[in-house]
Amino acid sequence: MPIIDSAYRPPFLFKNGFVSTVYSGLVRRVNGLKQERERIILTDGDFLDLDWSYALKKSNKVIVMLHGLEGNAQRPYMTGTAKLFNENGVDAVCVNFRGCSGEPNLKYHSYHSGATDDLVDVVNHLINNQQYSNIYFHGISLGANMILKYIGERNDVPPQIKGVVAVSVPCDLHGSCKELHTFKNILYHDRFVKYLLGRLKIKQIQYSDKLSIKEITSIKTLKDFDDAYTSKAHGFKDALDYYKQCSSLQFLPNIKTPTLIINALNDSFLSPECYPVKEAKANAYLHLEMPQHGGHVGFVQLNNYYYNEMRALEFFRINQE
Repeated sequence: MPIIDSAYRPPFLFKNGFVSTVYSGLVRRVNGLKQERERIILTDGDFLDLDWSYALKKSNKVIVMLHGLEGNAQRPYMTGTAKLFNENGVDAVCVNFRGCSGEPNLKYHSYHSGATDDLVDVVNHLINNQQYSNIYFHGISLGANMILKYIGERNDVPPQIKGVVAVSVPCDLHGSCKELHTFKNILYHDRFVKYLLGRLKIKQIQYSDKLSIKEITSIKTLKDFDDAYTSKAHGFKDALDYYKQCSSLQFLPNIKTPTLIINALNDSFLSPECYPVKEAKANAYLHLEMPQHGGHVGFVQLNNYYYNEMRALEFFRINQE
């Protein structure tokens, strides 16, 4: 599919990637959305909390939102999308990954960039219990990589899934990890490590036989965290093995669901490998849009509905049945 020329033109201040990223993560507010929580039990006995909001009229359409690293269903990039789609006749469900809903999950393992088994359970729940016939996905960062892997690694994607929009995707996890370890990203990197360690200390109390305090204190970087916990808890050899197996880039050629990737060229989290031009040109189902601006999930517009949210609504309307 030809590469899409982006129409995104941010307000002047938000042409700066750092400003748009920080504003969107720390300043943006979304008001007026009412969410209702549903807990589902996963195949392995753990749980996920889903936060629902609804269109004014009964709908057979739902958008499923997947958050980024250490995010949750109340992040503005989740609630902003939910509110926009509710106003346009689509129900919305914001997924909290394991341990991200304010309560520790039950198992030693939790979530990671390639944890698509949990998505299988979510999709089955939406089809079998909620009976939606039109399902759309809007993934952010880690969640975007996860949904791309899900639709690309299998040949049995349910026909109810009509489209996917993936935003600020680190589709080459090792490349993105290396970018996050550079000096330009030190503030983001250290913030991620701080929150991950806080969560891991709670996990250590639950599972002191699997993880020692000494191991936790040895973690200084995101790669250290993935070596010490993510890889070991989820069946990978080490961090590099985890990155290799879970990067969505390798699964893009197999995608047969209409998919839009929006990766800003000034996103400091992304390496050159995270812009899959070759893969998009070779796959009629895969659309790639690379705005000059937007930072990491920072596609600011003056009406507080972000460009990626409006593009998702437009893209899904084109591809709906």
